[in-house]
Amino acid sequence: MKINLETYPTYKPSGVEWLGEIPEHWEVSRLKNHIDLITGYPFKSEKYTTEGIKLARGINVKEGVFNWDETRYWPALEKHLEDFLLETNDILIGMDGSKVGKNFCKVKESDLPILLLQRVARLRANGSLKSDFLFYNFLNKNFLIWVEMSKTDPMVPHIAPTDIHDFIIPIPPLSEQTAIAAFLDRKTALIEQAIGIKQKQIELLKERRQILIHKAVTRGIGSLSGVETPNVKLKESGVEWIGEIPEGWEVKRLKTLLQEGRDGIRIGPFGSSIKSEILKPKGFKIYGQEHVIADDFSIGEKYIDENDFMRLSNYELFAGDIVITMMGTTGKSKVVPNSIERGIMDSHLIRVRTKNNQAKPEFVSFLINDSEYIFDQIKLRGKGSIMEGLNSSIVKSLHLLLPPLNEQKSILLYIDEINSKFKITISLKEQEIEKLKEYKATLINSAVTGKIKVDNDDK
Repeated sequence: MKINLETYPTYKPSGVEWLGEIPEHWEVSRLKNHIDLITGYPFKSEKYTTEGIKLARGINVKEGVFNWDETRYWPALEKHLEDFLLETNDILIGMDGSKVGKNFCKVKESDLPILLLQRVARLRANGSLKSDFLFYNFLNKNFLIWVEMSKTDPMVPHIAPTDIHDFIIPIPPLSEQTAIAAFLDRKTALIEQAIGIKQKQIELLKERRQILIHKAVTRGIGSLSGVETPNVKLKESGVEWIGEIPEGWEVKRLKTLLQEGRDGIRIGPFGSSIKSEILKPKGFKIYGQEHVIADDFSIGEKYIDENDFMRLSNYELFAGDIVITMMGTTGKSKVVPNSIERGIMDSHLIRVRTKNNQAKPEFVSFLINDSEYIFDQIKLRGKGSIMEGLNSSIVKSLHLLLPPLNEQKSILLYIDEINSKFKITISLKEQEIEKLKEYKATLINSAVTGKIKVDNDDK
């Protein structure tokens, strides 16, 4: 994104390919010439306490901010730990993990006192470098480029203190460093404010969408006429916690909607029935929770041969089956599409087949996914936590609020229409947010590398 601000009158080659030209009066230097760097002390986790001095661990150092959601403490400051006591404006860099190069933060006075834990680097600027200016250099894309070139990449990506020391940055005079940091403080705060407003708008759009859908599945499309008192006649449901429902609707337990026999509801085969040694590179596909969560039955490459498929044929999936996740991400539901490859479900899925003349599978699946009253029932019957897993008894006992079949179809069409409209609007807001983030990144890069000229009076 182009930044339309004043540039410096003259530039010179920096000598660094990814840095390009810099203002004539700036210098280029390795970071080790301008900072004092140490890594933390190996505190023993079994001696952590619930109060005392906070410990800055890798888990607390996030993308530009401290995160104290998981705070650990050390009981007291001992003499041999004094060198690891942090100060205001110290910069911390997490040295391990998938986000190495992105996880760094600056210490504020309100954070103190803090002791530094191992695998986190502390950088303290000397008299030739301002801490605020240094911080924006880590927000600059050039630091990520450097980390990508420097890091080791085994199971856990890692950078060493020497990698940080050797990072090359342009060094303007101290007065310009102060002006650049102040300029970026102002500009990025405005950008973050604009991003926050758009994120709030997205949340309100999602809330509005959910309200409309909730009304449709509990009161019918007639409740969405736009008038203050919609003309929907109600009756008692016969279930105390559900209350009134529209006339013509019914409350039914899911078990009354199932096809006759064991195929009405079935849990996938025990894990021992699908041992890893029977898996094949092609054949009949095995479907699991990953297909339901991703809403994509084309992914995955787990197969069995025809003999094992015949042995496990009771677990075959057909188009129109409802499959529900049992463990972890529990209670997520999808209807098997027409395009499915022939195959079976694994042990982490429950398969439901409904009677065609009572409930559309898509409507039942939607209720399981998106209705709060269904979620509450699952929590209640799952002893307070859906993380404990589902079973066929819990699923069969669920109360469903059901309109006639033709109205189920109308409600599903309405929900598709609502989701489509809101998806477009939300997508546009998300694109606006990405453009703001791009502008922020470009602005930071342009300012700290001298591509734009920042004066003390820049607003």
